[in-house]
Amino acid sequence: MSERFSASYLIETSQSLEKAVQTMAGEQSTGTFVKIPGETGELMEKYAAKIEELEELETVDQPALPHAKKGTPIRRARVKLSWPVENIGPNLPNLMATVAGNLFELAPFSGLKLLDIRLPDSFESVYPGPGFGIGGTYKKIGISDRPIIGTIIKPSVGLDAALTAKQVSTLIDAGLDFIKDDELMGDPTYNRFTERVDACMKVINNYADKHGKKPMYAFNLSGTMDEMKKRHDYLLEKGGTCIMINLIWVGLSGIQEMAGHTQLPIHGHRNGWGIFQRHPLLGIEYPAMAKMWRLAGVDHLHCNGIRNKFCETDDSVFASIKDCLTPIWSDQDRAMPVLSSGQWAGQAFDTYKGIQSTTLMYLAGGGIMGHPGGIAAGVESLRYAWQAAMEGLDEQAARERYKVVDEAFEFFG
Repeated sequence: MSERFSASYLIETSQSLEKAVQTMAGEQSTGTFVKIPGETGELMEKYAAKIEELEELETVDQPALPHAKKGTPIRRARVKLSWPVENIGPNLPNLMATVAGNLFELAPFSGLKLLDIRLPDSFESVYPGPGFGIGGTYKKIGISDRPIIGTIIKPSVGLDAALTAKQVSTLIDAGLDFIKDDELMGDPTYNRFTERVDACMKVINNYADKHGKKPMYAFNLSGTMDEMKKRHDYLLEKGGTCIMINLIWVGLSGIQEMAGHTQLPIHGHRNGWGIFQRHPLLGIEYPAMAKMWRLAGVDHLHCNGIRNKFCETDDSVFASIKDCLTPIWSDQDRAMPVLSSGQWAGQAFDTYKGIQSTTLMYLAGGGIMGHPGGIAAGVESLRYAWQAAMEGLDEQAARERYKVVDEAFEFFG
């Protein structure tokens, strides 16, 4: 029997569920809106999408999306469709065109969300996952038993190369493990990529020579394929240890191409993710898209953080972190979860309670640089908060033990 891949969905429709789901299956495989010559039973049996599961949920009074077809009752359901692998071959863009694609425009649906994707084991030999992943990232930074503590260069735009390097020097002297460009910082005229690499890597390399440990800096090289490869090669020559890609805008094929070229970990920034995830009845949930990014070769994936400055709920953040840490096939294809967005020492306790893991990057901007004791105290407050959480201390006990944690609560809390 042919190998199959599958996708699960949450749908909403005023049409009969069976008819609506048959429309989904037909649109994304062999069918169109009428039966046509060539659509034989043999062809359908071999290549058509199949409805594997259909579970009716609640009915609602109003459609989730405007301009939906009128009708009652409006039903919601969970659906699982499957397709033969022969339809797409080992091709991630074609896979996404099949499991998502035109589904979102289909008139019968006032809500449709791709929840997850399941792939056959044959994909593992083609897509082994991140080249460095969790283990390779820890090895490059030189730690293994705690969260990687990091920050983002701010202001996000406006600094020239010299001012950026000055900030980097201050931050790594304060004890940070990891620094990244903001996603907005690319190759502006006042801070060219090569100039920023020259200035910052000089500071980082000098620090490494002196201390025997090299903090990781993820430089944003997002651009055309030629630009990204040239920037990667330049960074590698200067001793860099990480590249950053704006995942949604570079796209799956661009990520795959860079994963095949890079000799450095890929820090994947998901800016724009709200387009796909924010509406509860439209778009794509994180497990589906994160799986594609991991298979394409991304080593670090942003997940937001709890009590963040955005709209995402804590439960959604926890689910994203756990998804990154859950193998598709093996530990090698896991990605390093990256927590950020309004984080400071106070969230460490509930984060640890929620995921029971310290395998993550914990990035704080204001939570470090806004600490009343200064930047080094901000770094210490995060490290000690995580240490206390790992030891089973609650917030009050941690505040009593560590002055910098107490100061963080007084200021941020």
